[in-house]
Amino acid sequence: MKTLKVGIASYEDMKARTLAIARGDFKPKTSDPTVWFASAESFAKLLSNHNRALLGVIAQTQPQSLSALAHAKGRTAGNLSRTLRTMERYGLVRLHKGARGVVRPEVPYRAVQLAISLAHG
Repeated sequence: MKTLKVGIASYEDMKARTLAIARGDFKPKTSDPTVWFASAESFAKLLSNHNRALLGVIAQTQPQSLSALAHAKGRTAGNLSRTLRTMERYGLVRLHKGARGVVRPEVPYRAVQLAISLAHG
């Protein structure tokens, strides 16, 4: 099962980590998170019960378009598109663009693993 590893860190900590990696002072481990959120609240909001259910529907039904997904979920395509674009920024969804502007959503992971450090720095 493919798992997305997510971390919570302040903007300052994420920036310091990124700069240390760029300078070669820090080499991330393969077990380190690949996606970062600035707060537990922002993580919880993106992975609300409603949005996790949406990800489950995409994973199970593999809709061929956003329109098909919108119809299945009873949501407008525009509202769904905004939600999925946000999820795409965090790697939770891939949006494949096809012919005539058709967009097909895909969930590349089956689990999300959260790592939160209790110490700063």
